[in-house]
Amino acid sequence: MKIPILGTGLSGMVGSRIVELLSDKYEFADLSFNTRIDITSVDQVLEVFKNSEAATVLHLAAKTDVDSCEDDKILTEEGPAWLVNVEGTRNIVEAAQKYHKRVIYISSDFVFDGTEDFYTEEDVPNPVNWYGVTKYEGEKILEESGISHTIVRLAYPYRANFPLKSDFVRRIIEAGKENEEIKSLTDHFFTPTFIDDFAKALDILLQKELPGIFHLVGSQTLTPYEAVGEVFETFGLQGNIIPITRAEYFRNRAFRPCRLALKNDKITKLGASMCSFAEGLIELKKQLKEQ
Repeated sequence: MKIPILGTGLSGMVGSRIVELLSDKYEFADLSFNTRIDITSVDQVLEVFKNSEAATVLHLAAKTDVDSCEDDKILTEEGPAWLVNVEGTRNIVEAAQKYHKRVIYISSDFVFDGTEDFYTEEDVPNPVNWYGVTKYEGEKILEESGISHTIVRLAYPYRANFPLKSDFVRRIIEAGKENEEIKSLTDHFFTPTFIDDFAKALDILLQKELPGIFHLVGSQTLTPYEAVGEVFETFGLQGNIIPITRAEYFRNRAFRPCRLALKNDKITKLGASMCSFAEGLIELKKQLKEQ
């Protein structure tokens, strides 16, 4: 018998792949605009929780466009980023308190300031843009709630296929196929995550009901310039890769943390296999050939 899970954002790029890979074990119920549920409406959230037998809530829904979130900053608590990422999370947590459910909250590497060589789950967040602020506020709501919960941080997810939205890997592939010019950062570091690995690691947390914070991220930190090179090599693409600095690339855009090297030792010690970017691309290429 499948285990019922209440989820938010399960129709998105990450959530839909979780459903695809784990639906043999879990019966997912989605709270999203696709199912006409607005998580910023406390009444709608309470009604769904009241009628659900699920003991666990998987909370993925968020406004994630970093530049758009920064535009919301001037509106503070009235802006969409705050309403979705903070108040929406508060509604989920308060409903979970009332109906005795556990919450797994999907957070972000952007809670960190990018000034350290790497980050573990024990490091204290210090967000430098509005998106990061709102995600960290969500973490604090959970930590202060007293309910059973797990905080999961994700970084730069990618997958083989999702027609509704292109991740950074598929954008690179398309640009390479069209022989387009690609401007790519040489002084910025990130930790890409193959969504399939994320879903399988999440399954471990669902089964073991482990509390605390976990970094469910890939096993390789690199620059975008290096990442484009890896994609081109794996897919046999050619194009003009133009090195560019953060100062030029992010001009007039939201400030980004410089070095987001997250460590995943905590989840890998529990048996999760989080591949390097090079390994993830090989599996992605294989899946694309099978379509």
